[in-house]
Amino acid sequence: MPLGNLGKCRFRPSRGRSVSFFMEPQKVAFRSPGRHGYSVKFSPYAPNSWRLHPHRIMDSSYEWSNGLFDVTWAENNENVVLTVSGDGTVQVWNLVKDGFPVMVLKEHTKEVYGVDWSQTRDQHLILTASWDKTVKLWDPQRTNSLATYADHNSIVYSAIWSPLVPGCFASAAGDGVLRIWDVRRPQSPQMVMNVGAEVVSADWCKYDKNILIAGSVDGKIVGWDLRKLDAPAFTLEQNGHTHAVRRVKCSPHHHSVIASCSYDFTTRFWDFASQPTPLETIQHHTEFVCGVDFNLHVQGQVADCGWDERTVIFHPMCLKDRR
Repeated sequence: MPLGNLGKCRFRPSRGRSVSFFMEPQKVAFRSPGRHGYSVKFSPYAPNSWRLHPHRIMDSSYEWSNGLFDVTWAENNENVVLTVSGDGTVQVWNLVKDGFPVMVLKEHTKEVYGVDWSQTRDQHLILTASWDKTVKLWDPQRTNSLATYADHNSIVYSAIWSPLVPGCFASAAGDGVLRIWDVRRPQSPQMVMNVGAEVVSADWCKYDKNILIAGSVDGKIVGWDLRKLDAPAFTLEQNGHTHAVRRVKCSPHHHSVIASCSYDFTTRFWDFASQPTPLETIQHHTEFVCGVDFNLHVQGQVADCGWDERTVIFHPMCLKDRR
């Protein structure tokens, strides 16, 4: 039985850092005293494990000596989770073993802000994005990176695998540019898109290999069609975020639905195919909202986390009957 269906990174500068895993019986808010929330991810393996203990919540916590900024689940082992931290390291955790990483990867020279495991079934590769202006490619069976992608000239906040094209990923950085890469050609990106403002987050549409979404510090969400790079396919800003967009996520259930969270304390839901304004705006946090994720197995269920030391699992009304 998996240990949990939710992974959450939490951070507070003055204390130890931790990553925690929960099993949820219902819609609920979790408080993590002394820990700011940076990232939240549902397990891809545990669709209904909470039913095994309908009146019980399990909470496992794993400590690291520095801030943890992102988390991802392994695609080949339901008990393996990766985190990245402010000391430039990548931690590999096995949830059925003692509370220490089974492997620590150290090559980045500054904070590591993003981590992602490849989504295509014929590959098992890891990306890490760092403030040292690079993206690194890793094999989970090796301690040294396979390649370094160094075309950005500012902090790289995010590196995200395409779920539909093997070996393809996007990187988002403080230089205001999105870059599309082929792992076989680390010397230069295959495509470059100038967003303008610092790009903090990116994600791929789960149903169209050509649609890439980006969130930036000016509060805008921009969508690109890789077949038409002369201009964005759409921009979502009307009645939108008033501060930096910290994370964007494309729905695994709807072609054009996006979730975004922001330093304006809100999580918003959009349908880029139907309207330029949010479907719904939710404000149940009192501080920066930094992480958001859709539950792959429970349609309409979402989790977000923020600096108010809370992680909330909820069902937005706008997704209730959406097909």
